[in-house]
Amino acid sequence: MVATLIPEQYGGLEMDLASAMIVTEGVARDASYASCHGGQAGIGALPVSWFGTEEQKQRYLTKLVTAELVGAYCLTEPQAGSDALACRTRADLSADGKHYILNGQKMWITNGGFADLYTVFAKVGGEKFTCFLVERGWKGVSSGVEEKKMGLKGASTTAVYFDGVQVPVENVLGEVGRGHIIAFNILNLGRLKLAMFGHGECKEALAHSLRYARERKAFGKSIGEFGLIQQKLAEMAARMFANESMAYRITGHIQNEWNGKTLAAAMEEFAIECSLAKIFGSEVLGFVVDEAVQIHGGYGYHQDYAVERIYRDARIYRIFEGTNEINRLVATTMLLKRA
Repeated sequence: MVATLIPEQYGGLEMDLASAMIVTEGVARDASYASCHGGQAGIGALPVSWFGTEEQKQRYLTKLVTAELVGAYCLTEPQAGSDALACRTRADLSADGKHYILNGQKMWITNGGFADLYTVFAKVGGEKFTCFLVERGWKGVSSGVEEKKMGLKGASTTAVYFDGVQVPVENVLGEVGRGHIIAFNILNLGRLKLAMFGHGECKEALAHSLRYARERKAFGKSIGEFGLIQQKLAEMAARMFANESMAYRITGHIQNEWNGKTLAAAMEEFAIECSLAKIFGSEVLGFVVDEAVQIHGGYGYHQDYAVERIYRDARIYRIFEGTNEINRLVATTMLLKRA
């Protein structure tokens, strides 16, 4: 499943974007696994696939496809979350010109505790925002303890530290000073996928709610026979339908744009729509899981019932891949720019 969008020559399935979205929806039934999967199949493998040299693809991408290597995407820092370009991680060229010396810290890294290959963003000379491929086994690379999170408790989330790491110059991904091209294009796809990750979780929450509404009895009948509960279920389904339709329509536009150009270029053309999909999908998810807990009543607040976990897991969707506030700014700024 890691290989849906990877070319066949590197062991991938080379499928279309709609197929990748179907897989995304399917794995989302368990948000912790979905987070790990996305960290590997999306932001872990695609930077190498889209921007890597042939040598980098042969060395790393083929092993990411088979999961011989696990990937992680190191962009966020303690002082640089939404403002990614404010990163302080620094890379300086060695005197012999053979290595970049990497120093800094990354935060909230999915798969951070066990990844073998880190896609790391740093500023060369403190100025040029650049992407590097960094192996876990290199001296000076370490990960922190697992973060204690509200949700996604089955996913690894740690800080990652770089202390004088010698990164060979051939492990620069893309061009020096052009790391933002990689970062933002990968985020475009991640934002669209979040709408489908959200839809998969919504389907799980709705299924549990429907089952509970049929089984739970009150005042001599199932609570699903009460109009207020029916209204909740109907509104959940209606918003889910809108989110699914929106995400697949955008997917279709990107697929059409993909013909004759790279997927990264096609994604960039629909960056606004990807931000809007992320906003809408994550907020639909927030509504659906909240109603799912309400339908379950007190049991929805209890860890014996799945909706309690789904509710906690869902909250992060409005934060990662750029907060919804940042995505609203991105969408409107780009609309004004393009106008």
